Amino acid sequence: MCEMQAVEQNPVDAVDSCELSVVIPCLNEAATLAVCIVKAQQAMEQAGIHGEVIVADNGSTDGSQAIAVEHGARVLSIPRRGYGAALQGGFREARGRYLMMADGDDSYNFAHIPRFLERLRTGADLVIGNRFQGGIEPGAMPFLHRYLGNPVLTFLGRMIYQADCGDFHCGMRGLSKSAFERMHLAAPGMEFASEMVVKAALAGMRIEEIPTTLSPDGRNRRPHLRTWRDGWRHLRFLFLYSPNWLFLYPGLVLMALGLAATIWLLPHRRSIGAVSFDVDSLAYALSAILGGFQTILFALFAKFFGVIAGLLPRPRWMQRWLPRITFERGLLLGFLLFAGGLTATIYGVRLWGAFGFGELNPATMLRVTLPSACAMLLGVEIVFASCFLSVLRLGEPESERG
Repeated sequence: MCEMQAVEQNPVDAVDSCELSVVIPCLNEAATLAVCIVKAQQAMEQAGIHGEVIVADNGSTDGSQAIAVEHGARVLSIPRRGYGAALQGGFREARGRYLMMADGDDSYNFAHIPRFLERLRTGADLVIGNRFQGGIEPGAMPFLHRYLGNPVLTFLGRMIYQADCGDFHCGMRGLSKSAFERMHLAAPGMEFASEMVVKAALAGMRIEEIPTTLSPDGRNRRPHLRTWRDGWRHLRFLFLYSPNWLFLYPGLVLMALGLAATIWLLPHRRSIGAVSFDVDSLAYALSAILGGFQTILFALFAKFFGVIAGLLPRPRWMQRWLPRITFERGLLLGFLLFAGGLTATIYGVRLWGAFGFGELNPATMLRVTLPSACAMLLGVEIVFASCFLSVLRLGEPESERG
């Protein structure tokens, strides 16, 4: 896409490959950019690393581009705005076999570059700094970020994706160029940091972390990071890439609770102490079954779409069971459920007719009509779900259809 193309402002005659490309995202970093470039260059020179420094500029208006050129960095103009977009543009144009990223606010220790590269040389796909292990200087990280946002989001990321990483949002990290190409990163904003870890974990890549430090940034303006906005974007991304946690598990819980309550309430009215539960509670229990079942279907659709779109790896259960979930079997199951509900409905009508189609006890009749309606609705949902899944599978390779 045109908006993703990076434009080099200081092109060179020959394109030489190197071992390491250090990419610094930049949006008005004139106060600190020069020192970051110099520190990165010195770290590579002292360690004998053949590398380059790339400044991925995101539309600076304070002269950052000229500062970068003056200090020997390659400057790439990234039209698409955003932290993630800038880094993606820099990574794509990088000449190095390995990639490093670090902010241009002088908060990260560029002298640690050789530590990251050493892990990459030994086969790690992604190496992430851990600021909590290396040390966070006073005033370097806001209280909410240090004790709430980062720990909570890191905990969720580790739990959902089984990623062995203790600092999901450290901005200093390294990865191989091949790993970057396999990740297919797309997030334009701050959630790019989470996307990188999530996709590496889903792809089974080798993730390692090393201690690094965080110092107060040297800028004389507000940071680009916005606590609540960007925190929500990270949280949203963690769940959107996990259909199990977003749909499947809540759906299973909701459906199980609804089914248990239905079985409990179906025979007759129940009481717990002075509180009574009757057909009105039964209606909510059956609604929970329907809602839970729909949520489970969303999990299946989202998972399958993610797989065929290349966003998620194909799990083993899908390889085994998906070929058995055919349109014809879905039609049969849906028809059986609908027929069962219809049969119960006919029974209810006959029961009503036995009383001359007059007034009946609502508690008695609703125990027949409500489950009947629920069964018919479930049957209809299964039929349409089978149709929709068949449509999704049209985009699946023939070899994967079973």
